[in-house]
Amino acid sequence: MQSQTVPYAELHCHSNFSFLDGASDPAELAAEASRLELSALALTDHNGLYGAVRFAEAARRCDLPTVFGSELSLEAAGARTGQPDPVATHLVVLADGADGYARLATAITESQMTGEKGYPRLSLDRLAALAGSRPGTLGGCWVILTGCRKGPVNKALEVDGPTAARRALDQLVDRFGRDQVVVELWDHGHPLDGERNAALTRLAASVGVTAAATNNVHYHRPSRRRLATVMAAVRARRSLDELDGWLPAAAGAYLRSGAEQARRFSRWPGVVEAAAEIG
Repeated sequence: MQSQTVPYAELHCHSNFSFLDGASDPAELAAEASRLELSALALTDHNGLYGAVRFAEAARRCDLPTVFGSELSLEAAGARTGQPDPVATHLVVLADGADGYARLATAITESQMTGEKGYPRLSLDRLAALAGSRPGTLGGCWVILTGCRKGPVNKALEVDGPTAARRALDQLVDRFGRDQVVVELWDHGHPLDGERNAALTRLAASVGVTAAATNNVHYHRPSRRRLATVMAAVRARRSLDELDGWLPAAAGAYLRSGAEQARRFSRWPGVVEAAAEIG
């Protein structure tokens, strides 16, 4: 008996245009997303839209709905290369329509021009201004995901606990609007993933914002993890042995089907469906 397809859109995905971070070409990602029957796929490369054309062309061939975005570095404290764990605050921005895409391109350009080669700079207030947002209003051209472990909410939760995470989330809501901010959950099999997702789900409910599942994808299939590991070592300018303690323990950052995500997030009903709806 064929298993039923569970609607799911992957909203956080890096290609090899996230240089020395993503390990799969946009065409590989689009083809795999189509094979998995995802509702949509978002391409969110670091600080750029470099893979957008290749992604759009590949997705068109696969008849795959697309979302375009970027994971922006806010107030980066140094270059991404030469460090095991570069210091920066990350925020995922998804463009809603042509105006959202244009405003995101402007934000990326300004951040690259303001910073130096290798580490763009953009403040949260300036990003909100570029979205056309004002405190207490909706910035309807973008959807803002709270991002990976380097997102402002997740960093605050890990370092200072739930109260600090609440303040960080409130700051995003004040700048971009309650309907535009989404608390991002992911599960790569790390021992603390479940505890973090439980805390983030409670936080989203207390603030009244949507929580959605992603997989913070860096390669299209688990077999590509070996390449991703080597690329991480090149980026950090370390040997594989030197970088070992900084690397994920398992190949978790690949494209997953809706059914697999539904199993992994069964403790938090609605978060997989929320991703599909956003996509």
